[in-house]
Order: sequence, then structure tokens, then C-alpha cells
Amino acid sequence: MTSVVAEAAAEAETPVVLVVDDSRMQRRILSASLRRWGYRVAEAASGEEALALCARERVDLVVSDWMMEGMTGIAFCRAFRGMARDSYGYFILLTTKSEAGEIAAGLDAGADDFLTKPVNADELRARIVAGERILQMQRELKEQNRLLSATLGELRAVYAALDRDLVEARKLQQSLVRERHRSFGNASLSLLLQPSGQVGGDLVGYLQFSPRRVAFFSIDVSGHGVASAMMAARLAGMLSSATPEGNVAMVFGASGPVDPWPPEMVAARLNRLLLEIVQVDQYLTCVYAETDLGSGRLSLVQAGHPSPILLRADGRLERLGDGGMPVGLMPAARFERIETRLRPGDRLLVMSDGWTECGAPDGSQLGEDGLDALVARNGGLRGPALLDRLLWEVERHADSDRFGDDVSAVLYEFDGPPAGAG
Repeated sequence: MTSVVAEAAAEAETPVVLVVDDSRMQRRILSASLRRWGYRVAEAASGEEALALCARERVDLVVSDWMMEGMTGIAFCRAFRGMARDSYGYFILLTTKSEAGEIAAGLDAGADDFLTKPVNADELRARIVAGERILQMQRELKEQNRLLSATLGELRAVYAALDRDLVEARKLQQSLVRERHRSFGNASLSLLLQPSGQVGGDLVGYLQFSPRRVAFFSIDVSGHGVASAMMAARLAGMLSSATPEGNVAMVFGASGPVDPWPPEMVAARLNRLLLEIVQVDQYLTCVYAETDLGSGRLSLVQAGHPSPILLRADGRLERLGDGGMPVGLMPAARFERIETRLRPGDRLLVMSDGWTECGAPDGSQLGEDGLDALVARNGGLRGPALLDRLLWEVERHADSDRFGDDVSAVLYEFDGPPAGAG
């Protein structure tokens, strides 16, 4: 049984050669040679008969006379090429014609090769073997295309699932910004977070330690995409008031949180966590600031982040800090505290480098001077309206609402001590 199956499989793989000639003798001569060389052979006495045979049976190679009664070989070749087939058929024309124009006509009709009559057996075999190589390459290419199509289909399914996951991840990341605007009576905070892709590595937020003490932060994790977003989400947990026992900004005693760490210590603790515990190849830049809502006193640490912009009530702009060391690069990094005092009407704007590095269509970046000009021009706006206007201005500069980097900002506005404050 096994040998019968093997023989059937071998026969199925043996090429079928169709010999078309209105000369019975010529067909017998060609067919005998082809069978002797191991091919399966079919015969047709005319082009019409050959077309009917090709419509109902498998044909791999065709050897057809050019000059025949009724349908000529070249007409048959053209009709053969017009048939719907699952695979390519190699076509050899037998001819006594040798003029370039006649050969060109045969090629134009779809012939692959030519043999001059009377046919030399060795030359016929060489042309048939060459045709087999072409058909084998065609089968291999077809199989590769099938595998490629199947792989592309699988990739599309994977990308579709990934895109759905990223959409949900974007919603989750946006939920990390609990409120876009928070009023404390005599002061307020506004937040903006705009990832460059579905998800990003920027994080903004705030912590309220007491009725008078509030901290806010802007963080930019190195890199882009999912890895940065996951790190940003982990940092959000480290700076969450929902889990004070794990909050790196809180001094935690036996009875619970007792006091906030000063800004430079928060940066140092984050630095140690990234290098010793989290142990990833990412680093971050940040500004972490703490303010007294009553007095306007403000202290902050700048760790590689762009310098915050202080908008004075009289319209002047000042930059605080000179850079500092990023978090998560060096174990011995030192972080310095910067202190200032906000007067009534003063505002502090902390922005990621996605703003200044935003490129125009000509490749030029907005830069600090360009950003300062935008802030000064729109300084009459307040709260989320100011952040939204700045984002619109930067989109106009880039001529796009998609940036090469995440864009985030924190705006702190101080209106003065609360009524009755000593």
C-alpha cells in the first residue's frame, strides 16, 4: 500500500507536457522522446483541441507547432495565456521561422521559447529542462508568497490586538492625571499631558500634604513607547497619595506619614530606587516642587529637566535653575534645592523638553527663546486655557498635532495669601 501511494505521489509531481501538432507523425516522435525521459505526455491535433484539454486537465509545459490548420500555434498560445490557471505554463513554439519580427510576434503572444524544425532531441530536452527550472522557481515563489501572506495576516491580527491594548493603556495613562485643574482657593494647579504616540513616558501630578502644603511634579522618562509608559506608571505609584506607605515623598514613621521629604531628598530617593531596586536602563528628568499656599514660599529640585519659567505678575519672565543631574544615571548624584517666593499674581510653569524640541517642517526647533515668546504673548490667559493655547501654538509651529516627543506641563498660579492668613 505504501509503495502504491508513493508511486501515485511521484506521478502527481511528474510534469505534464502537452504536444500540439496537426501532424500525427510529428506528435508521435516528440511524445516518444518525452516519455522516454520520464515525462507524462498529452497530445492534441489542433489548437482548439488543445484548449479544450487544457481547460479540463493539468498541463505544465506545452510544445506546439506554429503552422497548423485552423487555429495557429501563435493564436493558441495567446488563448492559452488568457486562460485562468492556478500555476504558470511554460510554452515552446516549434517553427521554421527565423526572422526577428516573427520571433517578436511569438514572444508578444506569450511564448517562452522557440525550437526550429526539424527538432533536435537533445535541444528539445535542454529546453524542457530549462522550462522545468522556471516552473520550479515559480512554485517556490508562490509558496513563499503564501507563507508571506499568512505571516502578514498573523501580524495584522497581532498589531490589531496590540493597538486595542494601547488604546486602553492610553486611557489608563490619562487617568493618572486625576484632575486637569485643581483650585486651592488662593492658588491653583493646571496639568497637561500629551503623549507623542498611544502612550508616553511623561508624568505630571501633585500631592497635598496639609491644607497649606502642596507639592507638584513633572517627570520625563527616557525613551518612548510602552517601556517608558510602564516606568511612568510605576513612578505614579511611588508618588501617589492613595498609597502613602509607598510614597517616596513622605517621611514615614511608626504611626504613619509624619512629614514630606524636602525636594532634593525626593530626587535622591528616586535616584536610589531606580539604580538599586528597579534596575532598568532608563533614567528620568524631573522638577519636583513644594509650596506653602499661605506664604508663597516655594522650593524645588531640578534634575535634568528644562528650567521652570517664573511668570511675574508684572509680565516679566525668569528661568529657575541651571539643569542639574538626571535621576537614575549615577549613584553619587547630588541634587540641590532651589528656593524662591511667589508674590500675588505670580505663576510657575514647568514644561517637558517636548515643547522646546518641537520641530517645524523646515527642521528648526522651537527652542527656549521661541517658547518664552509664546508664553509672554499668551500670558493674559490663565489655568487650562493657557496650557491649551500654548499647545495650539506649538501644533501650529510644527504644522501637526503629532510631535516627536511627549509634551507635558504643570502650571502653578499664586493669587496671594488666603483671607485672614497671618
